[in-house]
Amino acid sequence: MDDEFYMREALSLAQAAECLGEVPVGAVIVKAGEIIGRGFNTPIGDSDPTAHAEIAALRDAARKLNNYRLPGCELFVTVEPCAMCAGAIIHSRIARVVYGARDYKTGVHGSVVDLFAVERLNHHATVEGGVLAEECGAIISAFFAARRGRG
Repeated sequence: MDDEFYMREALSLAQAAECLGEVPVGAVIVKAGEIIGRGFNTPIGDSDPTAHAEIAALRDAARKLNNYRLPGCELFVTVEPCAMCAGAIIHSRIARVVYGARDYKTGVHGSVVDLFAVERLNHHATVEGGVLAEECGAIISAFFAARRGRG
């Protein structure tokens, strides 16, 4: 399987979030070619500011592996991670992060700052952006355009 396959899985989860009125972000965790964690945004419905797609996927994968560390795992997420999610990714020891669209307001892989490049941190994931960027960006843009239209 390739990066686009897993990103399409994350996009399907983003659509599930959108159906619930949440910001449409989805994430999957992959280990040895198998999806072991899934998540999508639910901060509004859960009244939980930490209920981001990445956090939900990390929790799901950690439960499946019965380990708070996720070495050798890859995270696929539709939008560039924020600072909170980057911290959780670093603490979980994810090996690789792949995201779709940039987030110029809160993204921390260079859009606002690059937390993943801070040398003093004790773990570093490989991070790649731009996989299905247009599709990932379009779902977010359409969501916020619709919300602005409701005034």
